[in-house]
Parts: sequence; C-alpha cells; structure tokens
Amino acid sequence: MSGLRELARDGLSTDKMMQVYHSIELHSLRSAAYLALGIAIIAIIFINIFKRLYNSSPVRSNSPDLEKPAARAASKFKEPERELGKWIPMDFKRPVAPPYPDWDVYTTKPLPYRPFRHGPYHITMGLRSMKWDEWIELDNQFLKFHADKVRRIEERGTKCCKTAPEGYDGALELLEEFCDYLPQRYPSLFQKTPVGMNNLATGEVFDITARPLAEDPMAMASRMVQDDLAIMYEKPDGQYYLLAGAILLAGFWRLEDKFGMPLSEIHTSGDVPGFKQKLEKGMMNFFRRVKPDGPVLRNNYFLQVDDQLAWSSSIGDEDSEGSSWTTAEKNKAVEHHWFRSERQSLRRLPRSGGVVFTIRTYFHPIKEIAEEPYVPGRLASAIRSWGDDVARYKGRERYQETMLEYLDKKHEEQMAEGLVLEKEDETHTYPL
Repeated sequence: MSGLRELARDGLSTDKMMQVYHSIELHSLRSAAYLALGIAIIAIIFINIFKRLYNSSPVRSNSPDLEKPAARAASKFKEPERELGKWIPMDFKRPVAPPYPDWDVYTTKPLPYRPFRHGPYHITMGLRSMKWDEWIELDNQFLKFHADKVRRIEERGTKCCKTAPEGYDGALELLEEFCDYLPQRYPSLFQKTPVGMNNLATGEVFDITARPLAEDPMAMASRMVQDDLAIMYEKPDGQYYLLAGAILLAGFWRLEDKFGMPLSEIHTSGDVPGFKQKLEKGMMNFFRRVKPDGPVLRNNYFLQVDDQLAWSSSIGDEDSEGSSWTTAEKNKAVEHHWFRSERQSLRRLPRSGGVVFTIRTYFHPIKEIAEEPYVPGRLASAIRSWGDDVARYKGRERYQETMLEYLDKKHEEQMAEGLVLEKEDETHTYPL
C-alpha cells in the first residue's frame, strides 16, 4: 500500500488511487503468468530434445528382439490354413531395388561389419529387419570370391553344390529372384536379358530358362553373388530341411555333412552352444511364421588362425573325418590370426515356400581391424566374456594368449593417444 500513499501525496482521490492500484496489480499478475508460461514452454522443449537425443543413441541391450512376434512389423500376408509340408503360393513381388550409389566392382570397399559387443556375452538369434534394397551386398572382393567359387565347384562338385528333387523349384525361383534383383541393384555388373542375365565383368551368360538347366541351379546361383546359399523346406513333420545349397566358402563346415538334415539336427550335430536350451524353440517358431514380405538379417563372427577363406586348413584337411580346433597350432603369431564375420539374410520365397539363407563372409587380418578406434578393446572384452561352451565352439584355447595380448596392447596404445571410452557409442552402432 506504500504506492497508494505516494499517489495520495500527489493529490489523487481514494477511488482513483484504487483504480490505479488494481491496474498495477493486474499488470503484475499478467506478467507473472506470461513468465510462468514461458518457463513451461522452455521446459517442454528441453524435455523433447532430451528424449530425442536419448532415443537416437545406440543402446546395446535394448535392440529389438525380432524372435518375439510383438517386435516385428505386421505382415499384410495372412497365411491360409494348410497342411504341414504343403506350401500355398503367395502373390508377393519384391519391391524394385534402386541402383547402389556409385557402386564399382573395383573400388567399392566391403562394409566394415564388427558384430561383437563388450561382455557379457548373450546367446540369441540376433535377428533384425532387412531393407529390401540391401538383400545382396557386393563389393570389390567380388572377382576374388567368384574365382574361388569357380575353382571350388570344379574341384568338389556336389560336395559343395547340390539340389534335391524336392528343392528344385525353389532353387529355380532363387535364380529368377537374382536375375531380377541384381541388374536393378548393380547395373554396372549385371545386364538383364530375356533368358536371365549377363555378367559384364566375367563374360558369363546365365540362361535360367533352358530345360534341362545347364548345371545345378545352386551352382549357377552361387556364381552370381559373393554369398554362400542354402534353402530350407518344410516337410510334413513340421521340420525344415536343407534340400538345396551352395556352400563354398564356409570355412568350418561342409554341405555334404548337413545336406538333407532338419534344422535342429544341423545345429546339434555342429555342437552350436545353447541351441537346445536357448535357440531351438524360437528358431522353429520363426521359421513357421516368416512371411515373404518379412526378410531379416543377422551377423556373427569367428576367429581363425590361417588365411584360408574357403576352408580353415588349421583345423585339419577338408575331407578328413576328425577336423576340429584340437588340431590347430596353439598361439601362432598374430600375423596368422584373421577375423571372420558373416552377414546372413533370411527370406521366404513366395512361390515355393522355401526359406533362403544368404551367407556373406567378410574376412580380414586381425592386425588390420585392430587399427580401428575402439575395436581392439571391444573385441578383447567380447572374447573374455564367452562362456566355456562358446569358447570351445570358437576355439579360444588355441589363440587366446597371443590374441588377447595383442588386442590389449593396441587398446592401451589407443587410450594413450586420447581415445575417449565414453564416446564409443557415438561412433559405433551394432553390427558395424
């Protein structure tokens, strides 16, 4: 009220003074309201910015688990009721693939897949959604992989490439898919023709319409891509069987050992860690429900103590019965250690119902990838985190002393040069 006394001294009436006072009070209230509103708006803006930054940051433990139906995008294809082992063709056409930007058979480098995380190690299928454009990845290693495949087909024939009668239609369907997709995605390498396509670098002419086909369809398909290939088919018992394959560069397993086996036996015969306890049920459910419009990807990795892409000679002769990690020389010099990573795609063929695996191998010397920021520290952590079963499966006992000593040294060098561990997630997003 001190303001009123001052107004009275200036000769204003009491009524006039009250009007002035209320006017001042109202103005103050409005100013306070505007200030509060401004503060609230600023707070909301900061909250939204924080949420966006948080959600955009790569988080290792919260990646989508596509083994759970709720995590997968809904398919517009509702599978009709059918008997097990009898597929009803679906009307699905893969979207047209745009050309790979600036792709060149001599200069496009392999993508730097580094699909390992800091420990602890978890056994999962590790599925994630696939963009149709990225179904098949080719790079400047194509001609080397192609030459290796041609040599392997000539030397080993049906030991590496084989199609069962029940798998023939699916193998032809895969050829049709390749002859449609590859000229779209890699027009500088493949040219579409009325009977298939031509490879402009190797001079090969692929005629997929001839009957009988000039060769096994899986052998033909294998020379079109850098991937190994396998097609699984459902039988009346509900299991999926390997009935068509071109396994030429797998390193550690042979098609002749697995051909005709159901999915579960393929994994149990190979002593895949945690398969029965953690993977089998989810894998079987996934195969039964995967739709033609729902392709997925997964990555894995191995370490190898020789530089042989097609077959790791350090575990024994490819044709011997007892090949295993126990035959590998222990703790060879790090120059002999190689990093082997696989990018696998899985998709359902709409006509035949076969589930196609494409298995693309990336193969690099350990000394090469250990120069990359954060890689030696993260890989060393991953190797140390393997459980006993995973360590046996990946052969850790044969290389861990040399490998871990080298990786630890490279990590220490990077730290001394100013590497900031807290910024790793800003530069690394799984599986790269």
